Formats: sequence, structure tokens, C-alpha cells
Amino acid sequence: MAGAPESQRSFFRGVLLLFIAVGIFTLLDSCSKYLSRWYPVPSVTWARYAANLVVLLAFLGATGRLRLLKTARPGIQVARGLLLAGATALFFTSLTVLPLAEASAIGFVMPLFLALLAVPMLGERMDGARLAAVVVGLAGALLVARPGGAAFTPYALLPVGMAVCNALYQILTRKVAGVEPALTSLVWGALVGALLFSLALPCYWVTPTDPFHWALLGAMGVLASVGHFILIKAYDHASATGLAPFFYLQFAWILVVGWLVFGDFPDGWSLVGMGVIAGSGLYVIGHQRLAVRRG
Repeated sequence: MAGAPESQRSFFRGVLLLFIAVGIFTLLDSCSKYLSRWYPVPSVTWARYAANLVVLLAFLGATGRLRLLKTARPGIQVARGLLLAGATALFFTSLTVLPLAEASAIGFVMPLFLALLAVPMLGERMDGARLAAVVVGLAGALLVARPGGAAFTPYALLPVGMAVCNALYQILTRKVAGVEPALTSLVWGALVGALLFSLALPCYWVTPTDPFHWALLGAMGVLASVGHFILIKAYDHASATGLAPFFYLQFAWILVVGWLVFGDFPDGWSLVGMGVIAGSGLYVIGHQRLAVRRG
């Protein structure tokens, strides 16, 4: 019994770290949406990863920890980087058309995919009640996207693709969490993304002329570095399925930032869909806690 309170404290530390991380990611997405008014998405995405990589290498060099560039799991690290790059490109592209709240809400099916994929990939358990919550959550995403409606755009499908890539990325992150230093996983994600989008850079690059835009491009690298480091540390304290429902806490960040920065606020159906998605996640939490007590 002595280990139970410490285990609970560790779990809550993971949730707190996750809440901070998703808030940072909301600011990162907002920078991308703003910059995409003037620059092609591949250019913005490249800047996000290049600035991220520069920040990380400067930090590692300044602290004498360049040895952390070496990884014992290169295959997993490259796969993580490719999945994260794909998720970023899909989501940033969706933000050129969709409001921040709606695009993010559709992307919130990611924890549902994570709960499903964690079963075969991490050996975690999926029962009927959790599966039902996943189905309900997907129905909530349909309420937000409303395919077939007058306001529907194919761009609404891009956050779904992002969610699949991101769920796989989270699972691979969980596989290396506690095995390799968080900074190693972080720098490899930035390195793969920077190299990948550098290939497309000559076709898309537009040089900013506004100093504020340069500042935002640099800020994206800092936000990505800090956000992903905190997320990786969160997985040191809690499991993938344990943290998955708490990604819905990002709703609070998104509604506030979307309204303050872009003047966007979801309509009634979108708010209902967000509530359905969040409710399905909260159900998973309660069901999981009950299963732990019975176990």
C-alpha cells in the first residue's frame, strides 16, 4: 500500500506536464496559422523544425551534452520523426482553411486512436466499454466536421490523418520513454523533420520581410522544443492509455487562444461535438479507475 500514494502522485505529475505541453502546442499551432497567411505551409513547417533543431543543438552544446545525439534505437527514432513531420504538415495545412478550434477538435480523435493502437503495439488492455467510448468520441468528431453539410471542406479530413500519425508517434514515444534520455528523443524528432522538409524547401521558400514574422518563426522552434520535452517527461510518469483522455484538456487552451488571437469561436454543433469527444474521454478515465480498484 505504501507505493500507492507515490504512484498516484507520479500519475498526477504526468497529467500536469501534459496540460502544460498541450498549452504550448496550442501557441505553436497559432503561430503556424498566423504565418500561413503569408507563407506556404512547407516553408512554415520547415522553419518549425529547423528552429527547433537549432535550439536543441545550441542547448546540448552549451551544456556539454552533445553525446545525447547518439541513440540506441535509431529505427524507432527515425519512425517517430517521420510520423511527427507528417502530423505537423497535415495539421498546418488544415489550419490554412479551418478555424483553430474546429481543426483541433477533429484532431482530438488522436487519443481515441491512441487507446486503440496501444493494445497491439504496447500490450495494453481494451475492453468493450473503452471501445464504446472510442466510437462515441469519433461520433463527436463527425458532429464537428459535419461531412455532407454546406460548411464541410475536405480540409476537415486532414486533422484525422494527423491524429493517426500522432497516435503512432505517441506510442513510439512511450516505447523509448525511460529507455533513452528525453533530449535524445527530442533532438531526433527535430532532426528528421528538418532534413525531410529541407528537401522541399527550394520549391516553397519565401523570405520574410517583417521582423515580427522572423521572431514568430524562431519562437516556433522554442515552443516545439519545450512542448515536446515536457510531453516526453509526462510519459515517464504515466502510461499512454492513462494520459490519453487528458489530451482533451487542450480544449480550454484552444477556445481561449482561438477567440483572443483570431476572433474565432465554435458554433453550437461544434461545441456539442467537442463535449461528446471530451465526455468519451472522461468515461474512459472513470472506467479505468474502476478497473484498477477491482484488479
